[in-house]
Amino acid sequence: MTAARQPPRRRLDEQLIGAVIPTPLPRPAPPPAPMPQLPGAFPAAREPVDELVFDVARPDADGRVAARALLQALRWPAGHRLHIDATGGLLLITAAPDGTHAVGTRGALPLPTAARQLCSINPHRPVLLAAIPARDLLIVHPSNTITRLLADLHAAVLGGPSHAG
Repeated sequence: MTAARQPPRRRLDEQLIGAVIPTPLPRPAPPPAPMPQLPGAFPAAREPVDELVFDVARPDADGRVAARALLQALRWPAGHRLHIDATGGLLLITAAPDGTHAVGTRGALPLPTAARQLCSINPHRPVLLAAIPARDLLIVHPSNTITRLLADLHAAVLGGPSHAG
């Protein structure tokens, strides 16, 4: 076996040439892009306090809550069609002629399973119901939201840290 011969290497007088990049001209840094204003956690109250109606209820195993007083304030009779939307950890319930849910014959509100799961609403755990008759709206606040808000309020008033998770 013979080794393949390599051609002899020529040594060229090679020299490195500095990069041909011009020196950047001094210029001021661009101004920072304006940050969009984020919405507040909750809009400012627009309804007078005396126009809000509150109640506390505990959903049964099927997700129904008794809310007769609120339903009377909203003028929603049995069979009244409703639209239920989960948003921001709350359930928003509005009257809707084509709604897929209805007020029960005994004055119970149905809370759909998917909506309850999105808002961490569990059977037999208290929820705060807030009716705003001027807007034909009922808001369901899960207990963890109320706990967090009250813990933050108490911490602000008492000057200590909040321990709500």
